[in-house]
Amino acid sequence: MNDRTPYRLADSTAVEALVDHWVAWPHTFSPVPYSLHMLNYQKKNLTSYLQNPAIHLKSSANPKLLGGPFVNVPVDRAADIAQMLERMGGEHAESLRMAEDLITFQNLLDREAIGQSLEAYYPQLPQSLRGYVELLYDYNNRPIVRCIESLFYKSRHYKKHLQSFQLFTQTHDRARAYYMSTPRLPDGESVSWRIPFAEAAVDELFKLDSRPQSLGYIREVLGLDAGDEDKLIRLLTDQAPHAGEAWQGPGVRIRYLGHAGVLVETAGITVLIDPFIAVKPSQGGIDRYSFQDLPAHIDYVLITHVHHDHYVFETLLRLRHKIGCLVVPKSSGIFYADISMKLLARELGFRQVVEVDPLDSITFTDGEIVAVPFLGEHSDLPFAKSAYLVRAGNRKVLFAADSNCLDEQMYQNLCAEYGPIDTVFLGMECIGAPLSWVYGALLPKLPDHKHCQARRSNGSNAEGALRLLDAVGASRVYVYAIGREPWLQYFMALEPEDDDAYIREINKMLAVCHQRGFSDARRLYGRDEIFL
Repeated sequence: MNDRTPYRLADSTAVEALVDHWVAWPHTFSPVPYSLHMLNYQKKNLTSYLQNPAIHLKSSANPKLLGGPFVNVPVDRAADIAQMLERMGGEHAESLRMAEDLITFQNLLDREAIGQSLEAYYPQLPQSLRGYVELLYDYNNRPIVRCIESLFYKSRHYKKHLQSFQLFTQTHDRARAYYMSTPRLPDGESVSWRIPFAEAAVDELFKLDSRPQSLGYIREVLGLDAGDEDKLIRLLTDQAPHAGEAWQGPGVRIRYLGHAGVLVETAGITVLIDPFIAVKPSQGGIDRYSFQDLPAHIDYVLITHVHHDHYVFETLLRLRHKIGCLVVPKSSGIFYADISMKLLARELGFRQVVEVDPLDSITFTDGEIVAVPFLGEHSDLPFAKSAYLVRAGNRKVLFAADSNCLDEQMYQNLCAEYGPIDTVFLGMECIGAPLSWVYGALLPKLPDHKHCQARRSNGSNAEGALRLLDAVGASRVYVYAIGREPWLQYFMALEPEDDDAYIREINKMLAVCHQRGFSDARRLYGRDEIFL
């Protein structure tokens, strides 16, 4: 094997970002939500698995239980899970105690604080919270323990040394276990690389997608010795990289990358929205755009909200070296689950991050990006979120993500300022998960079952979508962000069917658009290309 032969990452090589062997996503990263998630979800799941590994494995194989709290780890590796649970009780003992203290103290305030001054409660703060929180009332005299997120990132609860990557060959799109319930254990086929995400060496690894290097250089970056060469070489290829061609034509080229990922190119400017880029499995799969198909430089990446399928660590870290500016909506700084995407980005190593409020704008040559209010989809909880209006010349495109059209007057107000919007990208995941699915582990107390089921992370149905399109005066609509691509199964816990409730609502809306003579109205899937 010639050490001077240049290699790049193979098209089928996935690089999963991990925190203490769990898939990295906002709830396993920001210190307070992570501590609560660990206490109320991870620890409970691992304990349950050890009580009956076989039932967890059987349940994980049942499509009807996809997304349930089942650890998909072989029975013969139960000892590894036992060690992981033991380490959790040691390595994370202080964080688990802080999570317990936070919930206990919040519930104490809920019982006792009815409008009197909260100053007397500061001496009662548990030691784990002192110096990290502020006690407040909302305008209805309901008490809030405000966690100062930036301070928690500087505390012992933020453990950069537990961040790592796992490099492996993605054989097929459904090869990965469900992201939330199953930790990633080391195996003989993958390469584990323990390194804080913000380190510059991470960019050196991911530059291999387009800039091949010698095997010796790659080993040095990953800290591997010659004994790991056989395992490493399986993740690489000596085939020349395919350079993604930048759009040089007139007007606007829009490429659909899967789920909510869309690449907009116009007049030499590239804008990427909510990227979730899939690798190409070694055993094949549906056609897709992958990392090789992206331009060498991306001027702006726009994130609509902090849900795990929109703020995707694995993709963002792999693209970080080619991203000019990351644009994120501003969080309130009041509620600990309303995670600051700006702080997340900085801890992920992004240097240029712009935080936007509704109607903030970023201008570029003959165009602009405008942050647009985003209603619904978060179970009535306060979260940072933003849709985006991208204007290129006389074309206006609204990327509404999972917006639920709860008040069409908001869109009418928007158009009174910016004029009609001809093209809309709209998510129509109109059922969504109940409140308890993702947020249950973070809340001091859950509403009753009936209210949990009623408060869902849902987007627009057909009726709401048509109201939105009417309000903005659209003549084109593209339905996206509904999690149908097979590579999303491990992340979205969806088993799509051709005539499920989502598709029926989408088809109902599209039929009306066709009757009204829309220039284009369709559901996007896999990969697509649109010219405006």
